[in-house]
This record gives sequence, structure tokens and C-alpha cells, in this order.
Amino acid sequence: MAVPKSRNVTAEIVFFDLETTVPNRVGQRFWVLEFGAIVVCPRKLIELESYCTLIRPGDLSVVSVKSSRPDGITQQAVKNAPLFEEVADKIFSILDGRVWAGHNIQRFDCVRIREAFKEIGRPAPLPSGMIDSLGVLTDKFGRRAGNMKMATLAAYFGLGQQKHRSLDDVRMNLEVLKHCATVLFLESSLPNVLNGKVAWLSHGDNKKQKYESNLPNMSNGSWDGHPSITPTKSKSFIGKFPCREESSSRKSPPTSLSYHRAVPYARGSLGKMTERVANILCKAQNKPLSNLLKHSHSLLR
Repeated sequence: MAVPKSRNVTAEIVFFDLETTVPNRVGQRFWVLEFGAIVVCPRKLIELESYCTLIRPGDLSVVSVKSSRPDGITQQAVKNAPLFEEVADKIFSILDGRVWAGHNIQRFDCVRIREAFKEIGRPAPLPSGMIDSLGVLTDKFGRRAGNMKMATLAAYFGLGQQKHRSLDDVRMNLEVLKHCATVLFLESSLPNVLNGKVAWLSHGDNKKQKYESNLPNMSNGSWDGHPSITPTKSKSFIGKFPCREESSSRKSPPTSLSYHRAVPYARGSLGKMTERVANILCKAQNKPLSNLLKHSHSLLR
């Protein structure tokens, strides 16, 4: 969206929200009852400025005498509030030239802002960019919480109940975005693990369940460029359980480990492996197998 050169365009993000009347019959209009906004630094996500005001509608009778919500806006609350034209300058200075952000603002809040400024005969503020968290989270985060309502997303992350008051809602909107972004960042770091994706493969005739785990690349005797972390042997682990690597026909070990395919040891395999090693030692040292097995079994106990 093009912004006139005379306007001050900044990279600051303004999260804003409107509380309005809800038309209950055809032809009835929306009236803005509250405007709330916070200006946020896009690099540090800290709140730089905030503003909130109740707004008295032109027709006071459209506001309920008693709200159905605990913190809802009543007729008494807006009775002595300023009209929109009295706070239009401040709202314009908060919004104009900044990046606008909010939940479902493209289809609702932005439309109501334009209508309110048009009614008083003034040009509406224009954004330098738009971040509608409804579209962003639907595309990137999905319906993990059940639906994309702000109240549902906040409850999913344990952020409390939505109050449906402008300033509280925009701060909740920012916290929901932080939590969603953190989850997506962590999942992108270990997609096969944190996304719950497990590869099921067969192993020979036994049809064992086999897993694939992504491990960092290791080259030149270092682990991701850290020479202090150098495995002496290539081993695979599933959780805390040791795993047996697949037999390979290669004579020399690989120079890099991109992944290991492994199956868990069956119960008693460690004893069998000890017995095989003991047989080899017996042949080399000319000693009875029973002598070596006594020591090995006592150690295993």
C-alpha cells in the first residue's frame, strides 16, 4: 500500500484493537466504543508507547445498559467519554505511517477506522505495512488450539481469558504471537522429533520397527565445528536406550554422520555379545570359556 511522502513512515509496529457495538438488525451501523494500541519495537518486541480511550457513540441508546461480559463496556461507562472526533488526532498519530498489527484487523478493525474518519470528514491514517495475526497464524501455526479465535489461542498457551477490552487484547495478541513463533522456531530446529514424525521401516525378515534420527554432521574429527566434542565411536541412541547399528559392507567408517538407522537391542543381547567376545578371547589366550564367563556375568550383575 502506497503511503504519501509527506507522512512519517517508521518500522515500528502498532498493535491495535477496537471494541464496537454489534448491529442486531439490517441497516444498523457499527459504533466504535473503545480504541487501544501499543507501539512495539520490531527488533526487541518491547512496548514503547500505549494509548487507550473509551469513545462515546453518536447514539448512546445503542450501548447496552448492562454488559453480558464481566469487564464489558456499558452505557454508563461511555456516557462521559469523548466523541471520536475529539480523539481522532491522537488515534491518527498512533496509527499513521506505522506497521499495523492485530487479529482479524484487515476485515474488521481497518474497515471501522476508515468509516469513523470518513464520518468526521477527515482522511484516514495509512499503514506502512500490515500484519494480520489471523492470516499469519492460520498459515504458519494451524488449528492446533482448535480454532483461530484469540481467546482459544490464549487458553491453549495458558495466557488467561480474553477480556474483550482493547488494551488487554492487543497485549494478549502480542504474547500469543511470541508463543506461536517460539514453537515454530523450535520445531524448525528438530523437525523430525518435535513435529512427531517417525519413519517406520522394516529390518530384514524380522520386520523390526526402525527409527531414523537426524544427527549433526561431523567432519574432520569435530562435531559441528567444535573440536572439543569428538565422538571416539559412532553410536546410536533412541532416548536412553543403546542401539545396534546396521551391519555394513564398507571396510572403512564414513567420514561424516548424517544419520544412523538403528534398532533397539533385544533383551539378553548384551549377554550374548559378551559371550561372543569371551569366545574370541579364549581362543587367543588358550583359557577355558567358563573362567571368563564367571567374571563377565559377575560384572553384568
